[in-house]
Amino acid sequence: MPSNNPIIEVSGLNKTFQVPVRESGLAAAVKSLIHRKVSEVPAVSDVSFTIEPGEIVGFIGPNGAGKTTTLKMLSGLIHPTSGSVQVLGHVPQKREPELLKKITLVMGQRNQLVWDIPVADTFELNRAVYRIPQENYKRTFNELVELLDLSPLLKKAARNLSLGERMKCEIAAALLHLPTVLFLDEPTIGLDVTMQRRIREFIREYNVRYNASVILTSHYMSDVEALCKRILLIHQGKLLFDGALADLTNRFSTKRTLTFRFAGACPDLSKYGEAVQEDNGAVKLTAAREDVGRTVAAILADCEVADLTVEEPPLEDVIHRVFVKGIV
Repeated sequence: MPSNNPIIEVSGLNKTFQVPVRESGLAAAVKSLIHRKVSEVPAVSDVSFTIEPGEIVGFIGPNGAGKTTTLKMLSGLIHPTSGSVQVLGHVPQKREPELLKKITLVMGQRNQLVWDIPVADTFELNRAVYRIPQENYKRTFNELVELLDLSPLLKKAARNLSLGERMKCEIAAALLHLPTVLFLDEPTIGLDVTMQRRIREFIREYNVRYNASVILTSHYMSDVEALCKRILLIHQGKLLFDGALADLTNRFSTKRTLTFRFAGACPDLSKYGEAVQEDNGAVKLTAAREDVGRTVAAILADCEVADLTVEEPPLEDVIHRVFVKGIV
């Protein structure tokens, strides 16, 4: 998606890892000490995209697709094999302080809180690391405590927090310096539905309040649907789709589910397609996208319909179809 002033610019990005390989057995182990064999494993292949100011973009792919590797290159933790990356006009791998003060990386499966000290002390440690003036720190600290309801947790050591409590504190610790670019890698992993919703609401609020750009990876499609108008689909290191979430559904979903409730006795809908009557009295019928209008019109003409809904297929099904077929 073109822009005059993109926050993030990625062009022809590649990352290949060299992985040691050897046969099993003592002799092979000794031989590998002298003649080490390696295999080149491509993790990211020719990926290009831009991110606009204030965008929340979903970065979706199965395990091993290259999501976390890409985020680590965007944040400067690892160097690309080839290609170019710019974040806020900086090259991330240079780790320039001017950039590090404006970005953050939150990894749901990694712990950045100091395990044995109170959460408030970890926050104070981060304040010192980022050299945040006390006045600015207190203002931001109070905002984050209020937004994430952290007051009961501040005196607890990280090891005494539940997973949901820890993730709230992890996110707050990563945002004390008020970054304008957020790389969020599975921020709701393992959380219950209530806590997932709380984290999503906070991300949306932070995005609006600070016009922050967000790249979000998640295996929970509810996160993506709630926050992201645009998504990037990556599979086996290659970008398969970059566009609006609605466009993905329209392009790759061929079926719609029609749910009917009838005022009287349930009629036989088999002539319209495969119909299934549910225990609650509703009848579900699957129709091709191009046939939905004709099917609905025919049923309304023949039957007394009390209620009707037309549903898109679950986002998980659409994305699975893209990954399985590798279509672009």
